[in-house]
Amino acid sequence: MNPTAIRIDQRDNVAVAMTPLQEGDLVNVDGNKLSVVEHIKAKHKIALQDFNLDEAIIMYGFEVGRATKPIQKGALIHTQNVQHSKSNAEVRSSNYNWTPPDVKHWESKTFMGYHRPDGQVGTTNVWLFFPLVFCENRNIAILKEVFESELGITKQFQHRHFLRMLVEGKDHSGQENDDANNLVFPNVHPRFITHQGGCGGTREDAILLAKLLAGYVNNPNVAGATVLSLGCQNLQIEIFKNALNDINPDNQKPIHILDQQQLGTTDVLIKNAISLSYKSLKEANAIERKPSPLSKLTLGLECGGSDGFSGVSANPVLGRVSDMLVALGGKAILAEFPELCGVEQQLIDRCENTELASRFLKLMQDFERSAIDAGSGFDMNPSPGNIKDGLITDAMKSAGAAKKGGAAPITGVLDYTEYCHNKGLHLLCTPGNDVESTTALVGSGCNVVAFTTGLGTPTGNPVAPVVKVSSNNTLAEKMKDIIDFNTGDIITGKESIEDAADRLLKYIVDVASGYIQTQADKNQQFDFIPWKRGVSL
Repeated sequence: MNPTAIRIDQRDNVAVAMTPLQEGDLVNVDGNKLSVVEHIKAKHKIALQDFNLDEAIIMYGFEVGRATKPIQKGALIHTQNVQHSKSNAEVRSSNYNWTPPDVKHWESKTFMGYHRPDGQVGTTNVWLFFPLVFCENRNIAILKEVFESELGITKQFQHRHFLRMLVEGKDHSGQENDDANNLVFPNVHPRFITHQGGCGGTREDAILLAKLLAGYVNNPNVAGATVLSLGCQNLQIEIFKNALNDINPDNQKPIHILDQQQLGTTDVLIKNAISLSYKSLKEANAIERKPSPLSKLTLGLECGGSDGFSGVSANPVLGRVSDMLVALGGKAILAEFPELCGVEQQLIDRCENTELASRFLKLMQDFERSAIDAGSGFDMNPSPGNIKDGLITDAMKSAGAAKKGGAAPITGVLDYTEYCHNKGLHLLCTPGNDVESTTALVGSGCNVVAFTTGLGTPTGNPVAPVVKVSSNNTLAEKMKDIIDFNTGDIITGKESIEDAADRLLKYIVDVASGYIQTQADKNQQFDFIPWKRGVSL
């Protein structure tokens, strides 16, 4: 394989190594020959010029770092010679022009969804069980065991069979256990959430948790809910009801709220929960999928376990899908504010008005200030895995991560737990932590999440299907049990971003219609972690 490197933006003064580069290699970057002066692994960055001390490193057209020592042209850009930095952002008037992608082919397309009384449409049909306080986690666990075992949901994993064979001294080679599910209610999915909140902490924590849980109930993928309360906790039943009313005053979904201190014994609580939920599950099971326009999709844009190829393949592909969906009248939500550090000005200039721009900048600044006050900062966001695979500063990581948001104008800026009611592209204030951010996206109304990754992550969600998108062929083959879609042929030059985006949108529509089950759902990977609004990057 010939050594190759690409400049992503014509303003960039570094390039991405698409293959491993050896000392003495000559690589062609935009028609110019570049001599490599040291070994550079694929995904890492090579200097396209000589850098002086403190000179800006430009990538994706943005400042992503500063040289901490002189860097020779053709040398590796790494943590020993570059540190995080970004240019300052300001709210200013902008005449942002956007040419939407051609979506004529998609305008007549539909997905098969669950139509709710408020006009929202779900991509799946979930009956949700959750507690208002951690004291009820055990009782939620009891309900989970009862419903999953008696309704035919429990899946005996092959590893349990593997251990049984070892215990019994039998040959286990080539044997797998494939217990077939015998679902009593095939058209509705009981899902169970537990958490460590609802009491202790601060009252703000309890209020935010109430808003998050209310968002989950209001999510179009949810048919109704069974809610357990202890009675004396900070997150009182009225606080939860008020949060739900603020999101949707006309909520018509059945919600069963049971208070243990009012009912008495655990046995009475559990039996009441089982009886009420069983009746509602029967009713929810009768709801059928019907055609719906793609404008009823609310797509969460997420990434995790990113690598040096994420911003070249998977993220730009998802960004084009986001643009296509917005052009069709749908909604897309870009979160992870620490991973928008360094591209604030571009996002500010894309906001439809200065009020939105001001709100975004204030949320970013407040978040970063809270991190600094706690002795950290956005510069601490890249993980060891990110750095190992070429994302050495937060601004560099952010410039690639922001590609998930495409190029559409920004029509809304949401703080954590705010629900998305309007069409278009929105920004949502969350940490960059995979599960906390995905949890928040679904709480703000996403009925499907597309999650790009270069290193691999199993993250799923109890309410919304999470489509895992690989940035490279090696990951797609190595971790095929958690990857749903691969954009690796963009790296090899065999596929364009446009063609991959068409494939991905079709895949998302098939998932939304129930034709395809995501790997996370197959693996019963139902993650839920609320953000306590403390420091979490």
